[in-house]
Amino acid sequence: MRVALICRGLIALCVIGGVHAAADDDTALLRELRGGAVLLMRHTQTTAGVGDPPGWRLERCETQRNLDASGVAHAQRMGQWFASRQLRVTVVRNSPWCRARDTAMLAFGRHDDWAPLSNIFEDRSGADAQAEAVRQHLHSLPPGELVVLVSHGVTISHLVGGAGLATGESVVVRAGASPAAPLQIIGRLVVP
Repeated sequence: MRVALICRGLIALCVIGGVHAAADDDTALLRELRGGAVLLMRHTQTTAGVGDPPGWRLERCETQRNLDASGVAHAQRMGQWFASRQLRVTVVRNSPWCRARDTAMLAFGRHDDWAPLSNIFEDRSGADAQAEAVRQHLHSLPPGELVVLVSHGVTISHLVGGAGLATGESVVVRAGASPAAPLQIIGRLVVP
């Protein structure tokens, strides 16, 4: 497998250097992850469509867009990638949408529905409050924690100021200098 870690261009973050490292040569990436970081992970591939179907309900998975077969397989590969590198994820939280919950379960064997990771695609009225809750949470984490937060592309983009992610892609971040500070972007993680 190949891992792509793409630096966002900030000199302080270029420790990794924007390297496209093969799985056998990902020392810099592993050092970053083992040192404690947060992955804002977009759920894996879903059935075709944009948003959820008309009349969808959060408590009924069958009314939502859910993972397709490739999304299920991709989530499982992500979990295998972490396990094969002995990366111990300490916290897994996810949006309460079924596709995010299923991605977390398939990759890490657990999930924890958390409203601040909810999809803001249809309603952005609470987006700033959600982002504030995520920043507060990340700022309160003990050093060295490896945390995975599974959410939606639009929600993650709002959290990090515009980074668009493909399905199953993660942006690796650390908390800012204060709870109100923007998240520090380290790079991107792609497990094909």
